[in-house]
Amino acid sequence: MPVPVIIVPYNPRWPEFYKQEKEKVVKVMGEKVKSIEHIGSSSVPGLGGKDIVDFAVGVQSRETADESVDLLQALDYTSITPQPGHTQWFYCLGKSPGLLPRYHLHLMKCPSPFWTKHILFRYYLRKHPEVALEYFNLKKRLAEKYGRDRIGYTEAKTIFIERVMNKERKDLL
Repeated sequence: MPVPVIIVPYNPRWPEFYKQEKEKVVKVMGEKVKSIEHIGSSSVPGLGGKDIVDFAVGVQSRETADESVDLLQALDYTSITPQPGHTQWFYCLGKSPGLLPRYHLHLMKCPSPFWTKHILFRYYLRKHPEVALEYFNLKKRLAEKYGRDRIGYTEAKTIFIERVMNKERKDLL
């Protein structure tokens, strides 16, 4: 049975957890890593979210991502979700259940529009704490509404994210 979506207040240790895990990932993947970035709610100071540290690992191609999966299993990334048909997001890998802190590692093509979208969204929320608070409150409401339906929860958040990204594009022009 799927785990319910639970939104928690910001944990000031999330950046520290990211830095520690980043070192391990870079060590096992080596030159396959083109870039690595802390993304998601845990990357925005003060923003609560699921108690999961998300990060993007940029790779050259799907082939490089495929090669990386075996390497990452040595770090306990055993929950592997391929993204078939997606040309810029190859895998979401998670740590084994029961291990804390929890991580979601997203193997993505870098550079790519998908990569850039995640970095810009993080940047925008860091720059606009009032929007980050609005996002946090939305996530709490959606978690209540969707419970264990993670796909429904994620799809409902996407409307907000797209609205913010459209505004960010306008601000950059």
